[in-house]
Amino acid sequence: MIIAVDGPTASGKGTIARGLAAHYGLPYLDTGLLYRAVGRQVFIDGGDPDEAGDALAGTAFPDALLADPSLRSEETGGLASRVSIHPSVRQALYERQRKFAEQPGGAVLDGRDIATVIAPDADVKLFVTASVEARAERRWKEMRESGIEVSLDDIAQDIRARDERDANRAEAPLRVAEGAFVIDNSAMTREQALAAAIEAVEAARRG
Repeated sequence: MIIAVDGPTASGKGTIARGLAAHYGLPYLDTGLLYRAVGRQVFIDGGDPDEAGDALAGTAFPDALLADPSLRSEETGGLASRVSIHPSVRQALYERQRKFAEQPGGAVLDGRDIATVIAPDADVKLFVTASVEARAERRWKEMRESGIEVSLDDIAQDIRARDERDANRAEAPLRVAEGAFVIDNSAMTREQALAAAIEAVEAARRG
């Protein structure tokens, strides 16, 4: 069973995808982490994430980089959003993601274009979203707990900018796939959101 989980930044799709993977005993891939690694590698190389050539060179990142805690930073998230607009970068990472999705027994993948590009034949398609205000507050709390001082307004502004880039890029824009279950978890707890996702998966399996 392939479960595709899409959604904008800080929507909680990763938490839901990991929960589904644990619930159904399936391997999980955070595809956004691949783009974060590309963005981080471009930074390490001293390149420009807005330049296609520099961004493509970043796709040669070593696997060890995926374990780097800095990939979870807001700065790297912004770099990931910038490198992801380049078709050459998306193509370079396509096969890696597709191979993971097609492994025996299935998998859970989350990202921006899983149900629309990477696994359009997924057995279950979910689109997880929330208001900008809810997403910004969650991210702000996470960063405060990590000892990072940042303005809530700055986070909200960054989220809006990422939403704009993701929804309007020429290659694989963020959108709700046909047949996807939409889960707006703005007013939900993590437990409620996961329960809604499991219910959606079960509904999809029943046909």
